[in-house]
Amino acid sequence: MSDVFVIDHPLIQHKLTLIRNKHTGPKEFRELVKEVTTLMAYEVTRDLPLEDVEIETPIKKAKFKMIAGKKIGVVPILRAGLGMLEGVLKLTPTAKVGHVGLYRDPDTLEPVEYYCKLPTDITERDLIVVDPMLATGGSATAAINFVKERNPRSIKFMCLIAAPEGVKKVQKHHPDVDIYTAAVDEKLNDHAYIVPGLGDAGDRLYGTK
Repeated sequence: MSDVFVIDHPLIQHKLTLIRNKHTGPKEFRELVKEVTTLMAYEVTRDLPLEDVEIETPIKKAKFKMIAGKKIGVVPILRAGLGMLEGVLKLTPTAKVGHVGLYRDPDTLEPVEYYCKLPTDITERDLIVVDPMLATGGSATAAINFVKERNPRSIKFMCLIAAPEGVKKVQKHHPDVDIYTAAVDEKLNDHAYIVPGLGDAGDRLYGTK
């Protein structure tokens, strides 16, 4: 069974409350999502391997730690996942980026794929799949399915807010994929929105309805 990491740093929780506030406009919403994603990315990348390298300080030569050349990939689920992309790239600027496009059928609530483009060297990369909301888990599960078909080295899933139903679905279908979130909320409502949640992340990012 995969692990669920709730990243509850005070700065993250403070900014997440501002994100939830219905009076927060699109500009501030986008900036806050980017900031929270960057803070979360510190924990998501905590297990990056290190190696000793020799450099010369202004005083002397010595050995210090640097990341051991591990290749990272970031895969936002369109469209809302794009709001988190820059936040991850701020910490891992050499990461390659893929995209998975999904929409939820309004009748069946099941995800439908319309786009999937991933780095050509995906088999050499450890991927972080990002989407602000983990609600029913349908989109996340489907996106991870598409990514797994290309055989990456590993996959992690990162979101801002998760519902228990979504967590259970991802764990059921992808027990090897750890989940990183800033909060696990109460439940889903009849329209598959997270309660209390933050509304529709895509609409709030881009000012659409």
